[in-house]
Amino acid sequence: MKVISVISTKGGVGKTTVAANLGGFAADAGLRVLLLDLDVQPTLSSYYELAHRAAGGIYELLAFNERGLDQLVSRTVITGLDLVLSNDHRDELNTLLLHAPDGRLRLRHLLPALAPLYDLVLIDTQGARSVLLEMAVLASGLALSPVTPEILAARELRRGTMQLLEDIAPYRHLGIEPPPLHMLINRAHPVSANARMIQRALHDLFQDHTGIRVLDTDVPAIESYPRAATRGLPVHRVEYRQPPGRVAPAALDTMRALAGELFPQWEDRFALVSGCPPRSVETGRPHGQRT
Repeated sequence: MKVISVISTKGGVGKTTVAANLGGFAADAGLRVLLLDLDVQPTLSSYYELAHRAAGGIYELLAFNERGLDQLVSRTVITGLDLVLSNDHRDELNTLLLHAPDGRLRLRHLLPALAPLYDLVLIDTQGARSVLLEMAVLASGLALSPVTPEILAARELRRGTMQLLEDIAPYRHLGIEPPPLHMLINRAHPVSANARMIQRALHDLFQDHTGIRVLDTDVPAIESYPRAATRGLPVHRVEYRQPPGRVAPAALDTMRALAGELFPQWEDRFALVSGCPPRSVETGRPHGQRT
């Protein structure tokens, strides 16, 4: 089971959009995917329509160590895509975990129980430094950090996210290695000289840092992403062909490239994903099967 946390200490960089669309694409590729919404502003929890809403969510998982998946896991209408809802309405978990002896390691200790059930876990996090954010990173095999192509965003990445990884480095003494960090240029303007300059600067800035990589794939600033969110659909289903005359590739091609770069072991599955899955006559929802 692969565990990826989508992180940034800066809000508004597109973490939820990346997590929702990457999860939807992987599910359409036949993977069993679980989304964990750790953001107190539960945007990911409302991205997809639910076919089944569990009684509990992230609060019960982390506050009470709840192991009953029927109480925790909601099912989205996307076949193969499940969700643990954000329901920490009073923002109590950060304080609770701060004072718990195992606070920053709690999720790491709980996730192995999910390994027989899911191929991929994607964790959406708060856009600020917190115990929940540190806990998510320590539970992950990879940290994915979207960064917008602006110099202030690049500086915040270096100051905030890089500092976070440095601060959790002492967990190596417990045999826990901080995960590799992959940076994703998000909302890139294909014809913007500034965006290209920031992209080159990030590559140059981190090329000598072990465990840090700027992805070759970037996510263009195109209207299909907000349109997909409005419709509650993965973006690859909304735009699966490149519009005539546009420089940026189709959203389907971008998501396939991103997923393939992050998970090369599943590239053959990703190559088979189309933007128009067959629809069930009975439910009106796409067919699919779990692996």
